[in-house]
Amino acid sequence: MTPDPSGSPAGPHDRGDLQLLALIDRLAELLDRSDLVELEVESGGTGLILRKAVGASSAAVAPASHEAQRPSEVAAGEPPTAGRDPAAVARPSVKAPLTGIFYASPAPGTAPYVQVGGEVAVGQVIGLIEAMKLFNEIKSDLAGRVVRVVADSGSLVKAKQPLIEVEPL
Repeated sequence: MTPDPSGSPAGPHDRGDLQLLALIDRLAELLDRSDLVELEVESGGTGLILRKAVGASSAAVAPASHEAQRPSEVAAGEPPTAGRDPAAVARPSVKAPLTGIFYASPAPGTAPYVQVGGEVAVGQVIGLIEAMKLFNEIKSDLAGRVVRVVADSGSLVKAKQPLIEVEPL
């Protein structure tokens, strides 16, 4: 350890520092035991982001599963969506930034933040996700008309799961 100007070794000196380090250790253990890749905690003006290291084995699996999802029988010159259900075509969507419970409205019995047919702007709040007893406002990163609300209010959503589908204007 490097000594500070007073001559004592640098490091946690008081009980608050030790409690903070213990909390960080517990959060890191929680992240390791979960299927989350990232955990972000913010309190007051202080924030902390913990990320899992991504191993080479998961990168090798991803291309194989992606190949399995590709249509194998597309005739030459035929659009890839021809003959398929239009609802099966992926639309642009606002995705959950974290895992937690999704709420479509600010309070029970109040109007939802967005509705099918309504317009949404970049930066507009589309819902809340409760994670670790904190309510996080979820803001749209797309502009357009809401064509589908994917997540049910009060249901568990996973990180990167679509919350709403948007048709660009």
